[in-house]
Amino acid sequence: MKTICKFLLLVLLASVTGQRTEARKPAEPRVKNVIFMIGDGMGLADITATAINRGCVPLQIERAHYVGLARTYSANNRVTDSAAAGTALATGHKTNNGHIGVDPDKKPLKSILEKAEENGLATGLVATHSVTNATPAAFIAHQPSRKMEEEIAADYLKTDIDLFIGGGRKMFTRREDGRDLTRELQEKGYTIAYTMDEVKAFERGKLGGLLYDTSVPTMAQGRGDYLPQATAKALEILGRNSPKGFFIMVEGSQIDKGGHGNDIRTIIDETTDFDNAVKVAYDYADRHPGTLVVVTADHETGGVTLPSGKPDFTLPDQGVKYTFSTKSHTATYVPVYAYGTGAMHFSRVLENTEIPQIMEQLLRLRK
Repeated sequence: MKTICKFLLLVLLASVTGQRTEARKPAEPRVKNVIFMIGDGMGLADITATAINRGCVPLQIERAHYVGLARTYSANNRVTDSAAAGTALATGHKTNNGHIGVDPDKKPLKSILEKAEENGLATGLVATHSVTNATPAAFIAHQPSRKMEEEIAADYLKTDIDLFIGGGRKMFTRREDGRDLTRELQEKGYTIAYTMDEVKAFERGKLGGLLYDTSVPTMAQGRGDYLPQATAKALEILGRNSPKGFFIMVEGSQIDKGGHGNDIRTIIDETTDFDNAVKVAYDYADRHPGTLVVVTADHETGGVTLPSGKPDFTLPDQGVKYTFSTKSHTATYVPVYAYGTGAMHFSRVLENTEIPQIMEQLLRLRK
């Protein structure tokens, strides 16, 4: 009898000890900052072609802690456009092709950037195209058509975004309605920068970086390291602007241009530049625990394939041809790379709408 009692006592003690051990298990670190990076039109073949062109040296993007896939279809088409895909990635809701920040019935959808603002986080957008173009517009504007760029520009005045850097100046200054939105932004407390040097000199507060009349130039047109520099400066500013953390979307916009033009050189150059910006983000996450970096694409463009053969372009002969099946978008899944705090939540097949939903949960944003 004494033996049985002793055994039961040991079992009870083991159970209690186990519960205490479980209770002492450290909680998952909280995500404070989110850096969301979108390679417009960037499919897996684009990333592979870029690595091949570097002699199969891994890209920075491949430092990702976890990798997943995302479905890209829109509400009304199996092949999305950038407006619908951008809206899905910004709001967590599918919409029709051409729509910006609204649902299929054209009702406004609140973006993760807007929710972050409401929760006291600093927010920003950086792009290598106009800030009124489809992807950045989806995070800030609510319009039935992506073509309504003057209306999209005016929507910037309806937000408290901390900074935006890109092209599209003429949509703010040379408008059909005669408004000078740069003056109105200044009245709201923004500093307007027209050159990268002015962006670099900025320290704290709200910044509107309108560096080009329309799109930012491509790498072939001499853009240089604008994107990595703008990304680094934006992270520096946002890190100062709010102790609660920040949300930023950074777009490598011109990869898509290479896909539409069936120009593998442009795809490789633009993907390389985007990868350099990814390094900036990953390195920031290494220095700032609580930072999550998610890298994906809105869709794939060009239907790039890499069959065996001799290239028809001025690229090193790696035994691979670079071929295209279309000058438009495709319905293929796109990769999702996640790095830093909370990265494990993206290691599966996702709807593109789930990406911002997970980010919102990790940031603990109140609705």
